[in-house]
Amino acid sequence: MGATTRTVLVAHPGSELFGSDRMALESVRAFREAGDRVVVALPESGPLVGELLATGAQVVILPQLVLRKALMKPSGWLRLFRDTFRGLGAGWRLISRVRPDAIYVSTITIPEWPALARMRGIPAVSHVHEAEASGSRLINAALYVPHLLSGAVVVNSKFSLNTIKASLPALTRRAEVIYNGVIGPESPSEPRASIEGPLRLLYMGRLSPRKGPDLILTAAAALRAEGRDVHVALLGAVFPGYEWYEAQLREQIAESGLEGAVEFLGFRPDVWPYVARADVLIVPSRLDEPFGNTAVEGILALRPVVVSDTSGLREAAGGYETAWLVSPDSADALADAMREIASAWGTVAANTSASAVEANMRHSPANYRAKIRHAIDTQLPRT
Repeated sequence: MGATTRTVLVAHPGSELFGSDRMALESVRAFREAGDRVVVALPESGPLVGELLATGAQVVILPQLVLRKALMKPSGWLRLFRDTFRGLGAGWRLISRVRPDAIYVSTITIPEWPALARMRGIPAVSHVHEAEASGSRLINAALYVPHLLSGAVVVNSKFSLNTIKASLPALTRRAEVIYNGVIGPESPSEPRASIEGPLRLLYMGRLSPRKGPDLILTAAAALRAEGRDVHVALLGAVFPGYEWYEAQLREQIAESGLEGAVEFLGFRPDVWPYVARADVLIVPSRLDEPFGNTAVEGILALRPVVVSDTSGLREAAGGYETAWLVSPDSADALADAMREIASAWGTVAANTSASAVEANMRHSPANYRAKIRHAIDTQLPRT
């Protein structure tokens, strides 16, 4: 613990327990380990709140401008205008009350916080979790520009850094790549010695078109048509407004004869019991991903993973004996990988332990927390 106690204000745009939420939680743990007082500003309550409180952090729910695609359309401009002014006012008042020594801005979707930090003369660090190289460079630049006001920028992958460089090179001059710290299960269960019964496939994450769970259903239907027994578990829920996509998945199941072979598990804070029941974890994202926490989680849990060979997913899952990188947006490629894994199951299962050891070395939460603390220390040295 340092000689003085600092107050770090952490601003985060959500309260669930998906990838960026878990990294925000790890960052809070990093600051708390250093003896810092931590106040976390969230726009809503959710399962993340209890985890944050368990670290000893304070949590404040207040209005914030959180950039969503819906706000970029003409129909969302009124709400964008309203949220901007409400967020600025609420953030200004919170800073006056908390009197932070530093502000940690978790994700680029909350652009007001770097501006508030600069106006109040408070050192700030922005953590970039988002990157779409296939998106408009102009839009990307607009999203990144507010974070030029932060004194330092943390980026979760080299892919994200290169995406920033293509859109706003000036931001990369103050950026540092810190790979996500990923926590696996305390006692991972060994994979099955042999595949008896169905090959059990697991998808974890948002149910959305860009994440591609429908591709798993198409691949599973093809395998079942060959006489292979397959079961699919979908662990996750849709984002509000995307209920139509879950309905579409259910329709696809009915039309492809997968009734009884697919299970909707919904969102579960503790994913490990479901990972333990699975044989293979699949991350079939169609579009760019800045990183691939889920793929690393699967490796740490002693499960082979099948991952789209693109963007930050390649960076997260590359180089492991038990990771299959396949062409994005291809159900055929997914099916081929599943066939290969099933046919070589004995060898695959035997290699999972070595992959888990390597993943823990690459993505140790302790190393992550140390580097995040250092990022704050560069802006606000301890005395």
